[in-house]
Amino acid sequence: MLAVLVGACFLTHRHTPHHTASEDSLFSTIFMHVIPAPVVGAHGDHAHDEGVEVDHSEAASAEAVGDHADEHHHAEPALHIGLPAFLGGFDGHPTKEGHQLVVYNLQIFQLAALLMILIGFSGVPSYLRTGQGDTTSKLMAGFCLWLRDDLVEPAMGKELGNRFLPFMMFIFFFIMFMNVMGLTPASVTPTASIFVTGALATITFSTMVIGGMIAQGPVAFFKNLVPHVPLILWPLMFVIELTGLILKPAALMIRLFATMTGGHLVVLSFLALIFLFGPFAGNSMGKALAISPAWVGFSVFVMIIEAFVALVQAYIFTLLSSLFISASIHPEH
Repeated sequence: MLAVLVGACFLTHRHTPHHTASEDSLFSTIFMHVIPAPVVGAHGDHAHDEGVEVDHSEAASAEAVGDHADEHHHAEPALHIGLPAFLGGFDGHPTKEGHQLVVYNLQIFQLAALLMILIGFSGVPSYLRTGQGDTTSKLMAGFCLWLRDDLVEPAMGKELGNRFLPFMMFIFFFIMFMNVMGLTPASVTPTASIFVTGALATITFSTMVIGGMIAQGPVAFFKNLVPHVPLILWPLMFVIELTGLILKPAALMIRLFATMTGGHLVVLSFLALIFLFGPFAGNSMGKALAISPAWVGFSVFVMIIEAFVALVQAYIFTLLSSLFISASIHPEH
């Protein structure tokens, strides 16, 4: 699992355009690290590896640095797929004609989270059957039993909870691994992108609607959205309840996105203050280093809180999803 994390960080650093402060402000450059970046192909900037003679003069070096930075900013995405015109809002390669769907660094850590789930749970079935296993298997098995006994079954009931337990477990651990991996250096937090949280919320919404229609019937599902009210109020209540049905997963999307993004912005803000106040310290490296422990200390404190929030947000998303799905399947609750 550690190798998966290190590999994801390496691939992200190696195949993501680097941000430079040539024209942007300090804070803009730092905060660009919370914005998804496309995965680009391998760069041919290592001339020594190809046996090319390199000009070591100062002018040539400066020009090479500028060209290298420009190459990173305008590098060709490693994978781009054509999109129809009506999906132009998802265009990730505006410099290319047409609309292109590209792979972002977020997908690297999403795949890493899936691999971590497969690796971490590989020994859980054996441990639950025999009681023998390594520390990771015991830890994951404890998480599974806790999710079943203290989260899913109390929210959905024993029968329905057992049917949805694998789905809820996947949602919880998928979000948890993405959140936790985002706390490591040179990493990216997929849940800090509203597109990722929106996709997760869409899965919950689809399960609510499809599950409710299967359990109650298509007509009865929408009919049961409205409680017993006078007939004259029924159209108004239907609009309100239908809006509430849509706003529930929307709240899941915004809560997870805002929480994870806000935590990263706070940490980056404290780190940026070191460079911001450096010039006011008389351009002395010693003075700049003297004021840095305070901001680094604040950053570490916020990171500790973020580690707790990473687990809490996975719990909240899973709990609310189970409640919303249960309410859609059993409207009397």
